[in-house]
Amino acid sequence: MDRVYNGMPAADLGAEGWHKPWSGGNGGNCVEAMKLADGRIAMRQSADPEGPALIYTHREIAAFIQGAKSGQADFLLT
Repeated sequence: MDRVYNGMPAADLGAEGWHKPWSGGNGGNCVEAMKLADGRIAMRQSADPEGPALIYTHREIAAFIQGAKSGQADFLLT
């Protein structure tokens, strides 16, 4: 892979290595994540595997998960 960038086609990252960290009662459509060789994390919508991949640093994912666990993302559910 020459260049990994935010918004790149998720299919360009390959078909292997994507995981569904969670899945709700929505028929299996959810977020999929892939850990990249350089430690960053790519995320895509499972319903659109050819669509864009969002690329996050390990620190960004850790902050999101910690914030969600502490209730900081609860506003998204109201």
